[in-house]
Amino acid sequence: MNRSVMRALLCSAWVSLVAVTAVQAQTAAPVAGLPDFTSIVQKNAPAVVHVEAKYNGKNPSQMQQMPGGMMPGQGLPGDPQAEIFRRFFGMPSMPSPEEQKHISLGSGFIISPDGYILTNNHVVAGADEVTVRLQDRRTFTAKVVGTDPKYDIALLKVKDGDSLPTVSIGDSRSLKPGQWVLAIGSPFGFDYTVTQGIVSAIGRNLGSSDQPYTSFIQTDVPINRGNSGGPLFNLQGQVVGINSQIYSNTGGYQGVSFSIPIDVAMNAVQQLKTKGYVTRGMLGVQVSSISDEMVKAFKLDNGDGAAVVSVEPASAAEKAGIQPGDIILSYNGQRLRQASDLSPLVSMTKPHTKVPMQILRDGKRQTIEVVVGEMPRDQQAVDNMHAAAVLSSGSAALGLSVEPVDSNTRQQLGLKSGQGVMISNITGPVAAQAGLQQGDVILMVDQQQIGSVAAFHAATKAVKPGSTVLLLVRSGSRSGFVALTVPGGK
Repeated sequence: MNRSVMRALLCSAWVSLVAVTAVQAQTAAPVAGLPDFTSIVQKNAPAVVHVEAKYNGKNPSQMQQMPGGMMPGQGLPGDPQAEIFRRFFGMPSMPSPEEQKHISLGSGFIISPDGYILTNNHVVAGADEVTVRLQDRRTFTAKVVGTDPKYDIALLKVKDGDSLPTVSIGDSRSLKPGQWVLAIGSPFGFDYTVTQGIVSAIGRNLGSSDQPYTSFIQTDVPINRGNSGGPLFNLQGQVVGINSQIYSNTGGYQGVSFSIPIDVAMNAVQQLKTKGYVTRGMLGVQVSSISDEMVKAFKLDNGDGAAVVSVEPASAAEKAGIQPGDIILSYNGQRLRQASDLSPLVSMTKPHTKVPMQILRDGKRQTIEVVVGEMPRDQQAVDNMHAAAVLSSGSAALGLSVEPVDSNTRQQLGLKSGQGVMISNITGPVAAQAGLQQGDVILMVDQQQIGSVAAFHAATKAVKPGSTVLLLVRSGSRSGFVALTVPGGK
């Protein structure tokens, strides 16, 4: 056999080998570990419902409707891009001249055979009529049994419901970042659309102005208008969350979605069934996150925990002996990584329950048992009390003078006799930049309570250049820690 023939045969064999390899690659088995969601969808889709809320006349004021049926939420504090959280309805219908009606669409899921359905409060809030449609096209009129705006939960009950398909309720506390989850809902009115993703984070708090009592499940599951109120499933086919919000500056899905944990929702369900409203636990403290300056002043290992800046008189916290300046490290055995972790844990606690809290006081850890109070249903007062203190984190000199608190100011601020000194003058530019103002009241210096001008001078006399002084300051109705660094340090 000559060389040219041999070369041709070898080339042919090589081409055949490449072709076979390519075919094998195309017909190879799917990569192990990737889930197949078909069985979950087939089992649970019949229990997912399309929710339609009708409003006669003008749109209800509480919806604050925007074009496209979106309700804006709040941006994260300090977000330079001013992105916003959005809660979603479906596409609104166009009213006719003869009949002005607004229709918003959402999703929900059946939790009991007799027709109890969970959805978001913002889907049905203020509706004149609510109907739900099942996968088999049956349509029912639904009654709103109860709602809870703070959890954004609504419990519906369909009339004439009997032996309806239901979902299985899972345990959202067992979720971990990286786990697969999927949503079933009606984005843009497309019923029974399935989307999937993973859990991106758990225990996500959106700030005091947007559902402060909810620690959300963050996912990358595509959520859009009409998905609100729909279920979030784990790989066992159990509901672990209710799809509620997205984080977006365009109004559409951008890879970040938030779901209400099903444990929070089911706790609300039982109360809505029996009482028609939801009660929450309450400590009666105002807390702030721990800044780098506070870590230095308190000699902490890290910034975990919640710093107590004020304690409400006669509250559960005061009765338990909690004091301004305490740092709450854990609540009922659950570690606090940031101040916003506390409100959801307390609110989920049944009122009058005794709960252990680990605190740091004067550099020493101790455990205090507190009998949790009940949050009043007047939410405005509660929101004001729980508003986060605005803290200064820049370097600052003391640069101020103080005087005794006059009786009128003491009465207006609710201060006790011998509590605090008032700033009479700002003498340094950095103190002003730190936000301190004439009339502010200094309650503590480096965890030491201050009740007189002499006590203030004694507490600040030994401060060395370059060290940080931590002041607890009352400004109006709010208290907060302000860290000042004395100039002259290296």
